[in-house]
Amino acid sequence: MIPGTDEYGVDVTVSDEDIDRLLDVTPADVDPAPELSFCRNVFVPLTTACRYTCTYCTYYDPPGQATLMSPEEIRETVRRGADAGCTEALFTFGDDPDDRYDEIHGQLEEWGHESIHTYLREACEIALEEGLLPHANPGDQTREQMGEVADLNASMGVMLETTAEVQAHGGPRAKNPGQRLRTIRTAGELDVPFTTGILVGIGEDWADRAESLLAIRELDERYGHVQEVIVQPVVDNERWHGGSPTVDTLRRTVAMARHCLPESVSVQVPPNLAPAREVVDCGIDDLGGVSPVTVDHVNPDYEWPGLDELQAVADHAGVPLRERLPVYDRYATDEWLSDRIADAIDAPDTAGERFRTVRDHGTNPASVPSD
Repeated sequence: MIPGTDEYGVDVTVSDEDIDRLLDVTPADVDPAPELSFCRNVFVPLTTACRYTCTYCTYYDPPGQATLMSPEEIRETVRRGADAGCTEALFTFGDDPDDRYDEIHGQLEEWGHESIHTYLREACEIALEEGLLPHANPGDQTREQMGEVADLNASMGVMLETTAEVQAHGGPRAKNPGQRLRTIRTAGELDVPFTTGILVGIGEDWADRAESLLAIRELDERYGHVQEVIVQPVVDNERWHGGSPTVDTLRRTVAMARHCLPESVSVQVPPNLAPAREVVDCGIDDLGGVSPVTVDHVNPDYEWPGLDELQAVADHAGVPLRERLPVYDRYATDEWLSDRIADAIDAPDTAGERFRTVRDHGTNPASVPSD
């Protein structure tokens, strides 16, 4: 049984037989995708406060050092993104700050907010006003917390990471796989197009990787809301010195993901963390979000590739490269989009025209500078 599923009331069961079958998959069992996509975004690190202390993560800051972006800083950042031709405001922050973060909670209260989630709603409003579509990654969320912001997001996401209990998550505030799965389920219940994924190399074994992918598949089969699964290798940084998985490990894991998931679910490797050229034949069809104006605040030591580099990966694979919105085309419908997001895409202004151009035609990456 996946740890925490009983505690969080998540009915997800993965059989040993399914795990064994998936473990037999190799890169030879999958086909390369007919095209690659990417999204042009701006990173908005809303807060570096986080209740977790994962040993591979450099994003969080301890109490007393954590920061919280002001509304003015948010507006300036997303405006730069819109001016650079981005379509996505990627809101990242650590999971709901716990009681240790007195200064963060005090600042939120001073700005008229009772939680980071109500503040996220204001941040999404700012992004829409400035001409970007919000995509929030707020970590674990209850139904009430996700409902607070779902209508202002084109899509949302949280990494499952792994269904295993690993030492890298250790400590009194360890992540719980059951809680992560509940967040993914909640997105399905609220009809939120969702991005999730697994981390490779944080102490999980091959059976754990298979189980994680199968758990994601089961929830998508139930709700049809998983738009993308990221296969992300852990990388060395100032807090993690355990090394990265080998290329062969990454290739096999990507192939397992592609074989396991329905064709409707895209498979991504982040091109600043993974050797995309060396796994492009294993079934990936997306290179994720890249920013022409901000660093990867989660992995600041690893620069985003320029758009010319993404084109080079596609050329290496012999397939076209297409820009996409933060919400995948198949979810850009009245069935999935809230009125606020649909209105933003249909708006008769510059931002709406940019959204529709990307949605309907994609753009030529070479036509827009990468810096």
